[in-house]
Amino acid sequence: MTFFARLARFLFWLLIVSWGVALLRRIAAWALQRSAPHDVDEPAQASVARRLHRDPVCGTHVSDQISVPLLEAGETLHFCSEECRTKYANLHRPAVNE
Repeated sequence: MTFFARLARFLFWLLIVSWGVALLRRIAAWALQRSAPHDVDEPAQASVARRLHRDPVCGTHVSDQISVPLLEAGETLHFCSEECRTKYANLHRPAVNE
């Protein structure tokens, strides 16, 4: 056999073996996944992505569920704490003429 024929034969068998190994890995992963016990008590919302909002005062990112909301001009602003909400409200309160 010539050099190129041996090289082609080697590459062919290398391809066949790598496909076989990939197939065996997929089968093993599938078998392990099916045999693993599933946690029945997982909360239903664990897979739901939560959106983070940036606090306009301190810049902290906060989730909808733990934020302190403030409705201003039809827009809901989310704050990390009552203190940040109060600071924002004091800064953006309209001036009262005496």
